[in-house]
Amino acid sequence: MDHTLQTTWETYVASWKAPTATEKQALFAASLDPHCTYTDPLGVASGWEALAETMQGFHQQLPGAYFVTERFASHHQHCMAQWKMVGADGAVLGEGVSFGHFNGQGKLLTMTGFYDTP
Repeated sequence: MDHTLQTTWETYVASWKAPTATEKQALFAASLDPHCTYTDPLGVASGWEALAETMQGFHQQLPGAYFVTERFASHHQHCMAQWKMVGADGAVLGEGVSFGHFNGQGKLLTMTGFYDTP
């Protein structure tokens, strides 16, 4: 496992919890390709601005919720992360798996999440 890729993944995960747009942008700069694409069962977001909007919508529905990586594996610039979604009160709200692909500079180019939808 490449610990650099795991650090990049965790920086990306932290961006979901970042309370301000400025903090989110700093975490994006450290972990994401500017042309990244995020995909999950509910939609697609291409680029930092669209991803930030997706995250804002997430927090409107679930204020204070965040993600915790339970398991991470990587090889050849790809990764798999099992995670839990946790509410502001610490209760587990859901579980899922995400796959990532990193560019040549080690920044995430694609993030694809899988989880049960309501």
